[in-house]
Amino acid sequence: MSGPRIQAAPLTAEAFAPFGDVIEARGAPDIMINQGRCGRFHDRARLDFGDEGRAGLSLFDAEAETLPASLGMMERHPLGSQAFVPMDPVAMLICVAPDASGRPGEPRAFLSQPGQAVNLMRGVWHGVLNPIGGPGRFLVIDRIGAGDNLEEHWFEHPITVQGDLS
Repeated sequence: MSGPRIQAAPLTAEAFAPFGDVIEARGAPDIMINQGRCGRFHDRARLDFGDEGRAGLSLFDAEAETLPASLGMMERHPLGSQAFVPMDPVAMLICVAPDASGRPGEPRAFLSQPGQAVNLMRGVWHGVLNPIGGPGRFLVIDRIGAGDNLEEHWFEHPITVQGDLS
């Protein structure tokens, strides 16, 4: 792969905060429920579907990606957030970018660990769903409603994303 290259970093809540939320159960639960038999990690994502949208739950069955990967296109959803919750124990490659006058700015890449999920904030440029190390089924929570909620940007030269799962 030729062209620009970026290195994927481990997915952490702090590093990912400008783009959305890392959804995971870390540390002690916020609340114990069900007669003390279930820990609730409360309100872990800022879901946003706008005034005219509603939450939709979909299942995605995604093919595995390998590293290095090629990032040829990024998309964003201007009308609502989008969360990817793995249902299989797979890592994800998450590519995101700030907005730069209606186009993706400098891309960043993150590698999740199995058990981590992400919520992408409304309008955040991102790559497509990429499970790493094997195929994966995902619960996707996103906006259902009227309006055009998808914008795509294709790069003139794809970006190579490198990373290490260790």
